[in-house]
Amino acid sequence: MSWTSLKTKALLASSALMSSFAMASPDLGAAEQQATNWHAIIMFVIFVGFTLFITKWAAKQTQSTKDFYTAGGGISGFQNGLAIAGDFMSAASFLGISAMVFSSGFDGLLYSLGFMVGWPIVLFLIAERLRNLGKYNLSDVVSFRLEEKPVRTLAAFSSLVVVAFYLIAQMVGAGQLIKLLFGLNYNIAVVIVGLLMMAYVMFGGMLATTWVQIIKAVMLLSGATFMAFMVMKAVGFSFSEMFNQAIHVFSQVHHVSFEDAAKIMGPGKLAANPIDALSLGLALMFGTAGLPHILMRFFTVKDAKEARKSVVVATGFIGYFYLLTFIIGFGAILFVSNNPQFLDVAKMALTGKLELMGGNNMAAVHLSDALGGDLFMGFISAVAFATILAVVAGLTLSGASAISHDLYANVFKKGQTTPESELRMSKIATLGLAIFAMVLGILFEKQNVAFMVGLAFSVASCANFPVLVLSMFWKGLTTRGAVMGGLVGLVMAVLLIVLSKAVWVDTLKIAETPVISLNGPAIIAMPLSFFCCWFFSITDKSARAERERKAFDAQFVRSVTGIGASGASDH
Repeated sequence: MSWTSLKTKALLASSALMSSFAMASPDLGAAEQQATNWHAIIMFVIFVGFTLFITKWAAKQTQSTKDFYTAGGGISGFQNGLAIAGDFMSAASFLGISAMVFSSGFDGLLYSLGFMVGWPIVLFLIAERLRNLGKYNLSDVVSFRLEEKPVRTLAAFSSLVVVAFYLIAQMVGAGQLIKLLFGLNYNIAVVIVGLLMMAYVMFGGMLATTWVQIIKAVMLLSGATFMAFMVMKAVGFSFSEMFNQAIHVFSQVHHVSFEDAAKIMGPGKLAANPIDALSLGLALMFGTAGLPHILMRFFTVKDAKEARKSVVVATGFIGYFYLLTFIIGFGAILFVSNNPQFLDVAKMALTGKLELMGGNNMAAVHLSDALGGDLFMGFISAVAFATILAVVAGLTLSGASAISHDLYANVFKKGQTTPESELRMSKIATLGLAIFAMVLGILFEKQNVAFMVGLAFSVASCANFPVLVLSMFWKGLTTRGAVMGGLVGLVMAVLLIVLSKAVWVDTLKIAETPVISLNGPAIIAMPLSFFCCWFFSITDKSARAERERKAFDAQFVRSVTGIGASGASDH
């Protein structure tokens, strides 16, 4: 299909569109079952077969808990950086952000930049000290000088809540994608994803997960680069021309004036309330440093130097990728929104809004079809699915480590366990998490995937980040302060999310109006968590608290120098 016809084709269902268009709200529509796309299926099967082969290879290398959780600490800084980028460039980024830009223009940039700006904090504050202090995960660091049982229990539960919210987004994206490609029922699609993810993690552990992430990162960056290049080529490599054409198409499609359509170039409904915008910014900025599946990756390298290198590599790839998603979102406005073959006319007649086949989360997939035909769409679909599988595997691994390493081995068994029994518990936990993820994926079918990941970042910034950063930098933190602060942050974050419009009204359908108007909890729950950590620590005069304060100096020396830290061969 030529560029001209793509730009100029009249919209078949223009009469069904209302004169105004709602922003990319949490509900972006469920995917409709489609005719089978054989190109996509062949590439999809090739990718799954290849990654299962990697899993079989990795299973032979995975003999111990150290191999299972951290790939034996043998991943290089560059490989780990690429794998972190693969872990971070999730379905929410690729499908969700491009869908948000497609639906509401500039607002999608809030998520693009927000996901990006957390990385300097990880680089300068977290990565090196985390690697020097920890062994397998976040809980090892926060319980380094504090009492193990309460602190590990809290860290494990907050990690599991973050993993749950993150899993929802990936399962929804995967379910909609497979439904679109295979013509399968959404629920069956979610179950297929759950079973594949279970195979990767249970048999291959971190080694298989790492290589799936690396392969997928290279494929995703290649595919997104080609899409962005084709979009920019069509507009003469001029950003201003791309924005002007997008505004023009937006005004035609939504039957609004050019001046009204130009509002997509400025902050819209996502940032209309400054409190919501600030809350989202805080969550995305500080949440990165509290994501258990990202922090866990720093233990796969041999020392702190490699950990720093992996953050620099990851930041470069991630920054480049988020620029691409913005171009892809505007490209979808140009080549998808006015092309009848991608529009769901029946649904548009009912809702009066622009609706894509498969739901608006599929904007990037349709753009690949418009730019490169069935074959390229097959490639991008396989890449999007690979993206989801890799991220889900990483998430499941961090959830399994919270259950087996923290709760089972260190809390219930008090360290009196064998590596074999811990590994067995990890695999049981993986099975449980996979079933849990399938149920959540089915329950939250209509949620925007970028929005759901925003909630995961919110919980991470309120529950994990304050405790992690204070445990490493503040001498005064005590067990009581850490537990109270982390608990208040976790409970407040989850409570505010449940009472918000996205969950209370859109998902649970309990009432017509939300209990609170705030969309993100970070602006309230994060400062409250820090305050509780501080207040309950300074008022703790117990002998245990004194011992913990005195132990800080030894922890500080190890965190800075790495003396005594676990090496690649020392666990």
